[in-house]
Amino acid sequence: MPYDTQADIPDDALLVLYANGDQSAARSLTLRLTPRVFSHAFRMLGDRAEAEDVAQEALIRLWKIAPEWRQGEAKVTTWLYRVVANLCTDRLRKGRGVGLDTIAEPEDDAKGPAQVMQDRARLDALQAALNTLPERQRQAVVLRHIEGLGNPEIAGILEISVEAVESLTARGKRMLAKALAGQKEALGYSDDG
Repeated sequence: MPYDTQADIPDDALLVLYANGDQSAARSLTLRLTPRVFSHAFRMLGDRAEAEDVAQEALIRLWKIAPEWRQGEAKVTTWLYRVVANLCTDRLRKGRGVGLDTIAEPEDDAKGPAQVMQDRARLDALQAALNTLPERQRQAVVLRHIEGLGNPEIAGILEISVEAVESLTARGKRMLAKALAGQKEALGYSDDG
């Protein structure tokens, strides 16, 4: 994996450098943002190929707006997550990419086959449960509990109030718990652990 030689430069500064012709800034920003963008899209869509398409489209849009970017007005990641959320919403509304036929996760060589199968079953169960949530709840839950963003940043991405984010994530967590409740034992969870 290529090393990011500009790791100490903020995202918005890299975007401005790219807009001014610095191709290495684009490479650094791409290396930094692609895994996060792809992960978010994948959790929203449940389809690797669709998520790759969304990640690519979101980054293309970022490069297109680079010349107009004004440092300090918004975080690049907030803008990018909003674009990804909108692209995923568009795809979900068109009925594309919501199947759960395969979720290919890289295997950890240190884990045994039983652990790999257990982890896969847990990921499949989580993705299936996420797919049952209403779209906005799924977005809020994924951004908060999987991507690890704070409520104010999520509010900016989804263009809603912090209180609405809190409500969406609380309702989404309750629905996920309900959807997964009957699978606890099958997924290898016990009440004492």
